[in-house]
Amino acid sequence: MPMHDWSHVTAGTYHNFHLQWIASIAKQLNSGILPAGCFAMAEQVIGGPEPDVVTLMLDDTDSTESGGTRVLAEPATQPSTSVVMKAEMERYVQKANRIVVRHSAGAVLAIIELISPGNKSSIYAMRTMVNKMVELFCEGINLLVVDPFPPGPRDPNGIHALIWEQITDEPFRLSAELPLTIASYQATPTKTAWIELISVGSMLPTMPLFLKGAYYVNVPLEVSYQETWNAMPIEVKRIIDRSSL
Repeated sequence: MPMHDWSHVTAGTYHNFHLQWIASIAKQLNSGILPAGCFAMAEQVIGGPEPDVVTLMLDDTDSTESGGTRVLAEPATQPSTSVVMKAEMERYVQKANRIVVRHSAGAVLAIIELISPGNKSSIYAMRTMVNKMVELFCEGINLLVVDPFPPGPRDPNGIHALIWEQITDEPFRLSAELPLTIASYQATPTKTAWIELISVGSMLPTMPLFLKGAYYVNVPLEVSYQETWNAMPIEVKRIIDRSSL
């Protein structure tokens, strides 16, 4: 299912899709993608604005079952994305220890954020959202940020550029042909952004979601998007299809 043009529908129309897409992603993560001992929950309070999907682990010992001890093993291969950016230590180390991330259900490993119109509605909203992402990332929380909206005056190179400029001095520039950004942020051992650029009409990529160190799982964004779209009422589909023409 190609990505639709969400910039020309009402915020309420997208919000309806957004909520169900969150539920679909969480359901798929909990249906065999996440390793034993890890689970996903939607819109959990962990300090600051609520993220869309939080990946948690029951304890800090690690994850795949092995003789009663959970171990998050190193992956056999690294993710493959179009753009990979690594940050130098000196810049982001100064941002550490700003917040402590806790959750009563377990240790927070990763967060998935689906950007919405509200995140870009004002300078304050944009700054609040970006600062939240940067603080979580610098605290050691892995991120997956999906931005289905084209850049505007407040984010001329997209949300990733705003996040990354607080982590490193390495610049990021969007292309006019691929203005939508999906970025997976690996918090340890090296701050790394794994990025795919798409456009309206593109199929959504499968993206890595890092859990601990280099250990990651693949999140099939296209599958969850398709499932959510299939569940939309035909009247809503018509509104979105007309806006995407």
